[in-house]
Amino acid sequence: MPGLMFGKKICQWCVQHEAAQRGEVDDHAKQPVMAAPWVKREAGVSLTQVILGANVMVFIAMVAASGPSMDFSGQVMVHFGANFGPFTLSGQWWRLLTYMFLHGGLFHIATNMWCLWTIGTLCESLYGRFTYAAIYLITGIAGGLASVGWNPNVLSVGASGALFGLTGALIASFYLGSFSLSGINIKSTLSSLLFFAAFSLLLGIGNVIPGIDNACHVGGLVSGLILGGLIALAAPEHDKPVQRAGILLFVVVLLAGSAVGVYRWRGDGMRFERSIRAQRNLDEMIAALQKKIQKNPQDAAAHYALAHEYIVKGQTSDAEAELKRVLELQPQNADARMDLGASYLIQDRIKEAKEEFAKILAQDANNADAHVGMGMALANEKNHAAAVNEYKAALQIEPKLRGVNYRLGISQAELKQYDDAIASFLKERDASGDGPQLESALADAYQAKGMTQQAEEARNKAAQLGGQTD
Repeated sequence: MPGLMFGKKICQWCVQHEAAQRGEVDDHAKQPVMAAPWVKREAGVSLTQVILGANVMVFIAMVAASGPSMDFSGQVMVHFGANFGPFTLSGQWWRLLTYMFLHGGLFHIATNMWCLWTIGTLCESLYGRFTYAAIYLITGIAGGLASVGWNPNVLSVGASGALFGLTGALIASFYLGSFSLSGINIKSTLSSLLFFAAFSLLLGIGNVIPGIDNACHVGGLVSGLILGGLIALAAPEHDKPVQRAGILLFVVVLLAGSAVGVYRWRGDGMRFERSIRAQRNLDEMIAALQKKIQKNPQDAAAHYALAHEYIVKGQTSDAEAELKRVLELQPQNADARMDLGASYLIQDRIKEAKEEFAKILAQDANNADAHVGMGMALANEKNHAAAVNEYKAALQIEPKLRGVNYRLGISQAELKQYDDAIASFLKERDASGDGPQLESALADAYQAKGMTQQAEEARNKAAQLGGQTD
């Protein structure tokens, strides 16, 4: 009989043999021919191969859309359907499905597809295509829902929620089900699955690999344990599709109830900014946000949106107060701290700006925007040598950051590094396009180098561009 067969059954040959011992059939009756264990029953391509192919095709499309880089920006991932609270909880629920076919980079998809090939093949053999597909999708959605509930401001992509779901289903099935495999084989497989789940979760808890979404992993794992346990106990046989469909429907209803709970818990905080933008009057926006904060003073997202409205209206002190309140509620909110530092920078409060940028960099040394902000603050203090280092650090992290090469060139020109300044200005022009300010700076650098003709051409171009509008 097949190695992975739920239920306490004996093979057809044994049934006939026992019947013969009881005298119910002739000892010389023909024995039935049975398929060999572990032989794939379905012809053609497996469902695991189809899912893997879909992930790879989406990855190729993302590469084609974003250029040669295989590490995608948040903008690209959101465009392709990443799970992100402000969008998902504003009505774009389809992101709970699409996110599990997206990956943030080459290493990300490579590790997940290796796990899919290993775990998915085992799961497909055990459950059959239909049940396997349902478990994959349901647990993937459950993982996405857990992610958006626990980390509504974190962008989430990847198949790992569904992979943890498959792992959870297998753990429950191997623990609760009965198989024709030996106990040693069952315990060995179960131990491997438990180790994989525990080790992967510990990687996320210890932040060994940055960016791991453990909420998604836990959501997928728990929903998989529930599904696998119910199937093993109530509908282990493949020939009971109605019972299995009932179990799947029951879990879907539980998932829908959880979605309603997450929507009520987090939805308002993510929806309000997008919906309130439909209002035309800035004062009405501010009033609505203030009213929302009165109802829930702990709503960091509302405080953050109100700060932005104050900035638009020019109420700097009010904006700062709201940003500080956000940081009281969420000390690790780098976006709010970045905005606060930028506000200080605009007001020429350089010392305070540097303190905020330094806090961001202490939290995440690879925050390119914080390096740029620190560079601007240092340049404002005429410390151009240090500013150059900060701009270069930012460009090393994100080479395509707009405006940074221009600022780098300005500081290099102040240090009389004119060759470097000219090179930086030309890089900015190639990356971001031309403009009168850029051409004027380039003309000054050419003039300082004694390149009179090039300086004259740049000045003429600056004059021409100055009369244009975008």
